[in-house]
Amino acid sequence: MPKRKEVNQNVKGLQAKVLEQPITDTLELNYMPYAMSVIVSRAIPEIDGFKPSHRKLLYTMYKMGLLTGARTKSANIVGQTMRLNPHGDGPIYDTLVRLSKGYGALLAPFIDSKGNFGKVFSRDMAYAASRYTEAKLSQICGEIFRDIDKETVDFTDNYDSTMKEPALLPTTFPNVLVSANTGIAVGMASNICGFNLDEVCRTAIEYIGNKECDLALTLKAPDFPTGGELIYNAEELESIYNTGRGSVKVRAKWKYVKEGNLIEITEIPYSTTAESIIDKVAELVKANKLKEIADMRDETDLSGLKLTIELKRGTNPDNLMAKLYKQTPLMDSFSCNFNILIAGVPRVMGVREILEEWTAWRADCVKRRVYCDMQKKKEKLHLLRGLQKILLDIDKAIKIIRETDEESEVVPNLMIGFGIDEQQADYVAEIRLRNINREHILKRTQETDDLEKEIADLEAILASSRRINSIIIKELKEVLEKYAQPRRTRIVYEDEIEEFDIEEHIEDYQVNIFMSREGYFKKITPLSLRMGGEHKYKDSDGPFISFSAQNRSELLVFTDKQQVYKARVHDFEDSKASNLGTYLPTALEMDEGENVIFLLDPGGYKDHIIFFFENGKAARVELAGYATKLNRKKLTGAYSDKSPVSTVMPLSEDKEVAVFSSDGRVVVYNTSIMAPKTTRNTQGVGVMSLKKNRKVEKALPLDETDIQRPERYRVRAVPAAGALLKPEDKGEEQLKFLQEEA
Repeated sequence: MPKRKEVNQNVKGLQAKVLEQPITDTLELNYMPYAMSVIVSRAIPEIDGFKPSHRKLLYTMYKMGLLTGARTKSANIVGQTMRLNPHGDGPIYDTLVRLSKGYGALLAPFIDSKGNFGKVFSRDMAYAASRYTEAKLSQICGEIFRDIDKETVDFTDNYDSTMKEPALLPTTFPNVLVSANTGIAVGMASNICGFNLDEVCRTAIEYIGNKECDLALTLKAPDFPTGGELIYNAEELESIYNTGRGSVKVRAKWKYVKEGNLIEITEIPYSTTAESIIDKVAELVKANKLKEIADMRDETDLSGLKLTIELKRGTNPDNLMAKLYKQTPLMDSFSCNFNILIAGVPRVMGVREILEEWTAWRADCVKRRVYCDMQKKKEKLHLLRGLQKILLDIDKAIKIIRETDEESEVVPNLMIGFGIDEQQADYVAEIRLRNINREHILKRTQETDDLEKEIADLEAILASSRRINSIIIKELKEVLEKYAQPRRTRIVYEDEIEEFDIEEHIEDYQVNIFMSREGYFKKITPLSLRMGGEHKYKDSDGPFISFSAQNRSELLVFTDKQQVYKARVHDFEDSKASNLGTYLPTALEMDEGENVIFLLDPGGYKDHIIFFFENGKAARVELAGYATKLNRKKLTGAYSDKSPVSTVMPLSEDKEVAVFSSDGRVVVYNTSIMAPKTTRNTQGVGVMSLKKNRKVEKALPLDETDIQRPERYRVRAVPAAGALLKPEDKGEEQLKFLQEEA
């Protein structure tokens, strides 16, 4: 491996030492530790369902006594948490807000909040500062911290080694599947959707009893805090359950209010916000794509979310909502990526694998708790057995203590006198004077039988995986009984949804399409065209392309950046000849400096298109290469970038074309000698041999030229140099005759 070396450099007259280091060393020594830190210590949740920031905050609140105590100011919690999390008060408070009941991002919130914590469904609703809000742990946190003081999990040093914090929290239910979690690390991400607590616990119980159980019977589908309706897709859910990857579609829930002719939306997809929906609807209304809406407003208040849409008279609310589902975030997809840290290693797992890992980890927590209880009972039994020996001769014990001159010798003398160890002797020495009576000591020693039975039972538990599983199941049932809530997201099966085709509800009629050289577009009805006057253009502009189409027709717009944009004729408003038109680069959101070079109606994508390049080559491409199943608006690599395009020519059937060069030569040939290509960016074949510094200026169908004797320029094979264009084939004689006649 190349080594770093110091190099002397003269910088502005000063001698400086610069450390040269290979980029591979820089990545390994500087970037990789940062990347691993982000993956392991920040962005990816672990098997308990928490990221480190969540865990530090909740444990701080637990140590503050906020599980049973009253609420305290959020600022106090943030300040205390900084002892474990040194990343500043802002990120800590953001974490607190997300875990709170007021914000509403979790199905089972961990923080009982008071005050303005914003809302997960709002992008602009800001939460109040930490000095104004109050919080405490919610009741379900009792299951998060259950037996945490019984060595159920490991503890590690905090960032300055002044206190300990838990590496994981011993959750008694699979919180990793209940609490939604999103994280972006370096080179990887995690996106876990939430499931209903009731369904998760029942599924875990079924899984522990039968590893091959059908998860779909108990774990119906993801559940989201914002409600809505989930479109049930068995294949996608199976993919999520098996691989941890996939997506689910969720749509808004609405109702029609006849009085006022309104639609009220009360639940929206978890992955969007009310403002995003309103912005998109406003954009579509402005673009004249939603003519049925008179007004839309946000009427959200303390009772919850409500978006109200005022309908125009005669509007069918079902058809409008079906249209909105397709065109706005009122129906959105939630992409799942169940990436979880297992023993410090990120793994993408399906639900079955997550349950397997959680069950194994939870069994370890239970074993550690049982072992801790057993050790305490053994210690107590050990002390009582020492007390049992004292019972044989209490007077002897009193005599030994009384006759010992120094206090430090009491324990050693008791050890010698009764044959007990130091712990037992110390325990005996600490007995109060009032308890040195036979009755008290007999009662204490009688506990040994019970302790021995309890210890034997605990040892049997540790040796039996079946009994460990029984304990886990018992605790899961307790969680079910205390905290189970009905589903918030309603499941809608695909066969219940009536398919809505937007195209069918768009009025279809004949229109005339016009585009100027600078890219201004007009859609004019035949009636308006007959009644209108001359076309209006900018001073430097003029006519370029015109053809007839239908209002439902599709358009392909080719640009000088080897890209093609897709649009629909009905995307543009009807215009008049006297209007300047719509500027396509702006309407289609083209890249900066990108210009339109051609426009066509692809019809059924059965024809061809020919690109004539300035270097003398031409490419005949099938229009089918531009057809896409998805509703994509832009395709890159629309044609070859090896040379600028001089002409784009649509081709429905073979014809003779004339190719003109900059040095006055012409080649006429039939397009049948060009084989069509399926690859869009093919370089094509040579059609014209050019001299140095010459180029192809244009190409036209032969019947659109002024060539009188095409046989002079016609060739049977390409490429060809062509023949010089005669004056009589330039149209100059006809132009001169017309001028003289005038």
